[in-house]
Amino acid sequence: MAFAQLGLNPFVVQAVEASGYTEPTAVQIQAIPATLEGVDLLVSSQTGSGKTAAFMLPCLHRLAEPSALPGRGPRVLVLTPTRELAQQVTRAAETYGKFLKRLRIVAAVGGAPLHVQAKLLSQPVDVVVATPGRLIDHLERGRIDFSRLETLILDEADRMLDMGFIDDIEAIIARTPQNRQTLLFSATLEGVVGRLAQRVTKNARRIEITTAPELKAKIEQRIHFADDFSHKSRLLDHLLRDTELSQALVFTATKKSADDLAVQLRGEGFSAEALHGDMNQRDRNRTLLALRQGRTRVLVATDVAARGIDVPGISHVINFDLPRQAEDYVHRIGRTGRAGREGIAISLAAHFEKRQIRDIERYTAQAIRVGVIPGLEPKARPARPEGFGDKRRTSAPRPTGGYGKGNGNGYGSKGGYGDRKAAFGEKRTSLGEKSGFGHREGTRPGSDKRSAPSGAKRRAYGNSY
Repeated sequence: MAFAQLGLNPFVVQAVEASGYTEPTAVQIQAIPATLEGVDLLVSSQTGSGKTAAFMLPCLHRLAEPSALPGRGPRVLVLTPTRELAQQVTRAAETYGKFLKRLRIVAAVGGAPLHVQAKLLSQPVDVVVATPGRLIDHLERGRIDFSRLETLILDEADRMLDMGFIDDIEAIIARTPQNRQTLLFSATLEGVVGRLAQRVTKNARRIEITTAPELKAKIEQRIHFADDFSHKSRLLDHLLRDTELSQALVFTATKKSADDLAVQLRGEGFSAEALHGDMNQRDRNRTLLALRQGRTRVLVATDVAARGIDVPGISHVINFDLPRQAEDYVHRIGRTGRAGREGIAISLAAHFEKRQIRDIERYTAQAIRVGVIPGLEPKARPARPEGFGDKRRTSAPRPTGGYGKGNGNGYGSKGGYGDRKAAFGEKRTSLGEKSGFGHREGTRPGSDKRSAPSGAKRRAYGNSY
């Protein structure tokens, strides 16, 4: 099937074909005609499925015709969890709408000057792509009008809820017209996402797209077990010196860990930079530009980089810390194997993290191969974690080295690897700071440093994203 057969405006089809796309993906085939019908949609699809075009192309089709309502406010609003994803959606809208006349798109995200965005929003605008925290800032100042809004899109709704944006999202939706069309895209449509969907949509049509096997086949996955922080660092050093590695994206659990590890790697001779939510937008843009231009070989990032980064040169994704959620694993490794290339995803795991590995294997329906590097073998060899393809539970012997101090089980009580003097010469628990491996990314710069639980009754993260 060709894009022209989906009923799209010829100028939109021309822009898509000029971008090199000839056939729509499964989610586009189902979502585009349904969106053109005007029905609400609940769409479950994984990263790499083409969901951005699935909602943006039919919206641009409508924008080819002038609005029947007076006003300057946007006709399309897209909410995304992070700045990077918002910028990616903005670029896609600009690309697919480049042949439409007088199309105006504004990105309203944290980390960028508020007054500059306010000036852009005071002029006629067609599409606003925003993070919830920054959009609330503009709404509270009366700088945006939704009187002619036609379509509301919640992109990666599950991620926004996990980051604590539920109150902001509901406050935003309350300001939008009742007769709007709502499109909700999420990796899952169950639980809290499903309850939100019931409240914000009307007679929604449900579309579920399973991950295509060919997408999985492009990424080789393996796990290396580490006895302690020092062992994990040596494994990382070996992996980054692989001559087959073009560029690597290394994930850590916390912002402090990302900064410290980037400093350590630069000291070892690697071209490395950090990326996380506490950086201002100018520094984040500069870091991403250096990565895209090949001047940075290793980017050390928190999960804020798991969505929205599309750099074809990333050949390796390395999970220095395992993700807290199995879904985040999929988004992380999806940063490699882009544009038809093959990629390698390597996770460095502590021996006691086999449950997290099992959850990842069940979620992806794939067993992950355990690798061993000669000369860097773990002293404690864990039994194969019970997971995809296993018939019975197995248990792992305790590691010979401790991961911290003082709880009597050899794993430590403070979280992170090593003792308080082990990492980067600082008197604190390395890569953890009392948070263990699952510390949640993101606090608003200048605010208190409390982590926000999912669905928190306060504005979580705000303009950090």
